[in-house]
This record gives sequence, C-alpha cells and structure tokens, in this order.
Amino acid sequence: MIRTPHFWSIPHHPVSVLLQPAAGLWDGISQLRRRLTRSIRTPIPSICAGNATIGGAGKTPVVMALAEMLRQSGAHPAIGLRGYGARIAPGVTRVDPARHTARETGDEALLLAQVAPCYVSRDRYAASLAAYQDGATHILFDDGLQNPQIDYDIALLVIDGAYGIGNGKIIPAGPLREDWLAALGRCQALVMIGGDDTDLLATAASALTDKILLSASLVAEIPAGLSRTEKFLAFAGIGRPEKFFQTCRDSGLELVAMKSFPDHHSYAAAELETLERQAQARGARLITTAKDAVRLPPEYRKRIAVLPVRLQLTDPGTLLTLLPKLQ
Repeated sequence: MIRTPHFWSIPHHPVSVLLQPAAGLWDGISQLRRRLTRSIRTPIPSICAGNATIGGAGKTPVVMALAEMLRQSGAHPAIGLRGYGARIAPGVTRVDPARHTARETGDEALLLAQVAPCYVSRDRYAASLAAYQDGATHILFDDGLQNPQIDYDIALLVIDGAYGIGNGKIIPAGPLREDWLAALGRCQALVMIGGDDTDLLATAASALTDKILLSASLVAEIPAGLSRTEKFLAFAGIGRPEKFFQTCRDSGLELVAMKSFPDHHSYAAAELETLERQAQARGARLITTAKDAVRLPPEYRKRIAVLPVRLQLTDPGTLLTLLPKLQ
C-alpha cells in the first residue's frame, strides 16, 4: 500500500481540488453499488466495526475489545475479515497463527486470531456461515462498512479523534471512502478514539441525536522485559505511524529516532539490518507495533521489542446496552 498523501489532511489543497471529478466518480459508483446490492443477514448476530476513511482509525482494537466483552458474557464470538493483501485460496480460510503468515492471511487476521476464531474470505457471508458451523454464537467484522453484502445487526463507525476525516474529501481527493455522515447514518454508534481534536462532533450534532457516542483510548501494555530506562528507535508500517510514536512517548519511552513505512509494509531483512545498525549507533533498541511484528521475518521477532495496545472505553456499560439487540 502507498503512503497516505500529505494533501489528504490539508483543506482546499490544489491537488485535492483537481481530483474532485475523480472523487465524484468514485462516490457515484459506490452509491450505485449499495443501491443495486441486496443485503442479507448472517446466520448468527453480526457486528461490524468500520470506518469512513482509508487508514488506521482503530477498528482492530475495537473488534478485539468486543470479542473479549462477548466472551465474558458467555458467548463464543468469531471474527471475519477480507484480509488485506491475503494470498489465500478461494472460499474461507480459518486462520492458524502457528501455520499461516501475514502474506497468506493479512496482518490483522493473525492478530485477531489470538483472541477469537478468525475467518478470512472475500465473501463475508461465507465467513459467517463457516463460523456458525464451527459453533460461533456471534460474528464480528473488522471493516466492511462500505460493503453492502451484509445487513449487520450492529454497525459501529470508528474515528481517530486526532485525524478526524482529514480534509473531508472522498478518494482520491481525500481519505474518505464515502461521506462520513452517510456512513454514520447506517450505524448505531460512533466510537471516538482519543480526543476530538478536529471538532468533528460539533459539526455533526444533529446526526448524533439518535446514535450512541462511545469515547475510547488506546492504552499501551508494557510487556515484561521492556524497561522505561532504555532508549528506542521506533518504526511502524500502519495507517498512521505517528499514533504509535505518540503512544510510545505517552508510555514514558524515550525515542531517539522514528521510521515510518507504508501501511501493511512487508519488511525485508536488509531493511531491518539497517534499522538495527541505526539503533545500535544511538545506544537504542528497536520497537514496533504488534501489527508490524507479525510481518517481521521469524528470525527478527525475538530481537525486536513490541508494544501492544488495547482499547479502553470510558464507559464500557454504554456499549453493553447494544448487546441485547444481538440476542
């Protein structure tokens, strides 16, 4: 995946203006697809955590948190996703972290399979059917809000509060997959991760009157063996690498350098050797995200520190009010 264009975060940028006709075409095709597609219900209750923008809004941590909440209630959730960049056979693949690689299933799938049975398929209904046949009581979808195939029981719009909706333009003029208020209209709740730095909620007050607003943050989980007295060179190939770098700082880690890669970047040994030399020259240790870690060559996974994050809801009980609708 290419890096996010810098002008996607700049209102009225000349390049964005020039791309407006292409954005209109994208939006028109997307709307036509939704009108012509007949949505179907899954055999078990479904929840979709989606976003309106390209890039890392925080969908995967939301799905992981939902899986944990459902497990604690006695349910048996499963997770379905398309698997970005996955090289899998047609049909449905149940992810086995001990056997599959990020190239085969996508990096999110390997992470999600650690918390619940995970199924990768281009056909979301087929994934839900496989999960149902394996005994799942609920199916959680990481992404898919713009895919009209499934009539979700519950849909959540996830927004990164620091980034908001960028310049508010649709692809390729901006980061939006569709008008974000249209996406919100198909959802029961909005999950705002971090502070509303762009005042997005104030501009959408009327659209939120019948929605549940969930405030959340991503909290780092410092693993054993990682000391705050060390120095680190942080690197990440996610939607917004700067989020990870800020999380490191917020956790009290000293960063001597930072290196960004494109989202879903597949790391070569030569790149990692260069990073290791740069870290050693600064008396530092390499650190990356859990999502990046599953894309590292096996021989590097024990040598590079990982800083996992989890979703922390300000009021988990508010989200629980949606769950009775799934029974």
